[in-house]
Order: sequence, then C-alpha cells, then structure tokens
Amino acid sequence: MSNTEDKSAGGSARASAADGEAGPWSESVMTSAMLKALAHPLRRRITKVLAQRECARAADIAADLDEPANSISFHLRVLADAGLIVEAPERARDRRDRVWTAVKGAYSLGTPEHPVEDEVLGGVLMRTVIDDHHELVRRVAAWAPEYVTGRATDVHAYFTQRTVRLTQTEFDAMMTKVEGVMRAAVDAHDPDDPDGRVWEIDTVAADNVI
Repeated sequence: MSNTEDKSAGGSARASAADGEAGPWSESVMTSAMLKALAHPLRRRITKVLAQRECARAADIAADLDEPANSISFHLRVLADAGLIVEAPERARDRRDRVWTAVKGAYSLGTPEHPVEDEVLGGVLMRTVIDDHHELVRRVAAWAPEYVTGRATDVHAYFTQRTVRLTQTEFDAMMTKVEGVMRAAVDAHDPDDPDGRVWEIDTVAADNVI
C-alpha cells in the first residue's frame, strides 16, 4: 500500500517521498524511521503543507496549521532525519534561513518481497491513509451533486468507474503508464502559474479475488 503530499496494501499504498526501484511503480519500501515519522498526525499534516507549497519555512507551516513554530521546527527535523524532507538552500534568503521541501517520488509500506519493517507502525499509517481517502471521497460526494445539476460549472473533482479484464502483468504495465503520465504533467507544470491548484489523486483498484 502506498501514499506527493504529495502525500498509497500489496503494492498499492503509496506515500510521496523519494524515487526508488522496488515494485512495478518504482517504489522503495519505507524504513521504520519513515513509518514512525509519518505515524504522527502533525507530521502528516506538515507533509501535506509541503506538498501544497512545494517549499516552506517552519514559520509558514506554523501559520498554515496554527501550531507553534518551535513545535513545527522539531517535527521538521524528525522528518528530515527520516529522509522524507530535505533543505532547499536555493530558496533560502541567507545561510541561516532554512527552507524545506519534500523528497520527490513514492514509497510503499511493504511488498511480499520486502515486508513492512514495523507491522504496528505500518498499520497505523495505513489506517491514516485510508482515513484520508475517505475524507477525499466525502468532499467529492458533497461537490458532485452541484456539478451534475448545473448549479456549479467549474471542475473541482473527478470520479470515474471502469471494470477491465487484465492479467497482473498487464495491470502493472497499465498502472506504470498512468504514473508516468501524472509525473510528466507535474514536471511540465509551471509552479509560478497563478491558475495552479492542488489536486489530491487517490488510485484505488481491486480484482475479483478479494
């Protein structure tokens, strides 16, 4: 299961982080330090702010989350020690100015070849990711009636269902292409474009065996 803030069981739960080589979608398996860092609710919120802002100082995040700056600074160091965020010195005003950014890519909680390093922490994080997904679906469900009736005309969400018959190899290849298209779009985006919005995208699929 993997989660780019970017912010997702069995190869499908991804979490935004560094590019890796494991799995059909080029994910690395989270270390126990990463699991421990992301199991904390405030640190999860911090990673979401960094995914939205791309780069931020502790003071920026503290203002967004209405939390003390010294507390945010502590949690940023924990995330950095876990390898989930790094400093962005090119965005800093001087050597004392600390600007942070998320490490790009995706991580998996675990796979059959590389099981989750800490099952308890993995379970905590998985439940958090699922809760996030439920909240996303709730938001879409609240907006959709306004759009389909014409009371709202701007697109703020997307929901589609499709049933396909594929082998596992074909399914893996399809998902690799989907991930590639999304990464290409993100890479091509101008971060200074004033029309840019933050889109949360969850990919959920299941076969008829489970």
